[in-house]
Amino acid sequence: MTEGITATSNEAPTTAAQTRSCNVASHLPRMARAVPSHPALVVTKSRDGSGRAVYESIDFAELEALSNRYANALARAGITRGMRTLMMVKPGFEFIGLTFAMFKLGAVPVMIDPGMGVSRMLECVRSVEPEGFVGIPIAQMMRVLRRGSFRKVAHVVTVGRRSWWGGSTLAELASTSPDTFEMAATAPDETAAILFTSGATGPAKGVVYEHGMFDAQVRLIREHYAITPGEVDLPGFPLFALFNPAMGMTSVIPDMDPTHPARVDPAKIVEAIQDHRVTNTFGSPAMWKRVGAYCVDRGITLPTIKRVLVAGAPVPWHVIEKLHRVLHDDADIHTPYGATESLPVCSIAGREVLESTSDRSRAGAGTCVGRPLPEMDVRIITITDEPIPNWCDAQGVREGEAGEIVVRGPVVTKRYAGLARATALAKIRDGDHLWHRMGDIGYFDQAGCLWFCGRKAHRVETARGVLFSVRCEAVFNEHPGVARSALVGVGPRESREPVIVIEPADGKVPRGRSRTTICRELLALGHDNEMTRGIKRVLFKRSFPVDIRHNAKINREQLTEWAAGQRV
Repeated sequence: MTEGITATSNEAPTTAAQTRSCNVASHLPRMARAVPSHPALVVTKSRDGSGRAVYESIDFAELEALSNRYANALARAGITRGMRTLMMVKPGFEFIGLTFAMFKLGAVPVMIDPGMGVSRMLECVRSVEPEGFVGIPIAQMMRVLRRGSFRKVAHVVTVGRRSWWGGSTLAELASTSPDTFEMAATAPDETAAILFTSGATGPAKGVVYEHGMFDAQVRLIREHYAITPGEVDLPGFPLFALFNPAMGMTSVIPDMDPTHPARVDPAKIVEAIQDHRVTNTFGSPAMWKRVGAYCVDRGITLPTIKRVLVAGAPVPWHVIEKLHRVLHDDADIHTPYGATESLPVCSIAGREVLESTSDRSRAGAGTCVGRPLPEMDVRIITITDEPIPNWCDAQGVREGEAGEIVVRGPVVTKRYAGLARATALAKIRDGDHLWHRMGDIGYFDQAGCLWFCGRKAHRVETARGVLFSVRCEAVFNEHPGVARSALVGVGPRESREPVIVIEPADGKVPRGRSRTTICRELLALGHDNEMTRGIKRVLFKRSFPVDIRHNAKINREQLTEWAAGQRV
């Protein structure tokens, strides 16, 4: 390989987890022994007459016993080690208890975002062919009505009341199950779970996680963010609650629909933070945009919070700035960079963004995502849409040049379930190691920071050169009438017409003279920047389609189809 731009921490030595059994669920009994009466999970059970939340909690000893009963219950239902088992359960005690039960069994929970829609979800089910199914009644009804997608399912457990679809209920099985269980001695490279991507830039894919990868994620997150036992976390994405027992944190499950974070009621988030003195929290930019604005407008501060993690899409500087206004001086916002296939990769603190990188981002430099975490190796290679079987076939780039981001490290997954072609496109063999192609475009600056320029699939190849979405959009986002913008390309791929689509700040598509004036101003902004000078067409759309997981990533594929149908 031609030498490329590199940012690498010291290579990690072989850990004990790589040479012995490693079950990610082992953290839970350890915490149950260390702090048995410390709260592990808190959920909103109901609301009183005044609308205040009424909470229910479970401590680490109780969660350990619950997961053991569930593990015994699942075993009685015929779910065994290595069995792919689809889980469709709402966030709460049962979801967390069942997930740890699966890990203890050595079974493989399959997690799919329900918000992606029935047809896309069924495609995901067919791709992994689960043999077990644990779900709430409405999910069981779908299984029977669409039985062709579930043809290999032979072991069924209903979470809730069972009806005509058969099988057993979790309550029935668990009520007579012991609260002790001998955990499977899984190997570090044994499959732990299959987690589906959001499908924001193509079909959703089942990412195969190993027990050792989960263990490495826990280690990197805990050490990088200096998380200490006894902290309280509010996870805006339910799966992140699974990391908390390993770090000794209490999980406060927020009263929200996790499939629509952009619609979150900020008052309920603030209420939970204040009631439980939350110190750590994770959520999408769409969620924190609402919460931050709500707090600023009402003069609310959140002094107990030490750190806010915001991820899922590039985080606008103004979201970071508003959040800083409601946090304690010692607290910070962090924007980790990664993907379902590799998380975390890099991270940057909000103070550094506001002090050092936001002005460059607004001028079109991209979004700075920070420096690689320890044990993570990040490189930039020449952009290609073809497979790269071996590392020696990859080509590097010149210093400061944008290219495709590839990563290597202990949290990098090895394959997609049942998708050999997708695996071949995303992985590069390097001896005994694998590089993952992030599907993102970026570059390193002279300080060793990685800058994100947009998704590879969203680049627009024009007669004047290649345009990258995040860099171009930042230029137009500076106009006060723009909520956000999206770069799309219309026409043949080799020579597309670049079009900037505008989501108006007031939610109203401008008409007549107002439209003419705003278009002229936007094109003037673009002309003043060499990178966007070739963009000559502006379209307006009242609201953009976004991804189902974070409600923040713009669906540019859908916007491209829409733009192609608009009159010139």
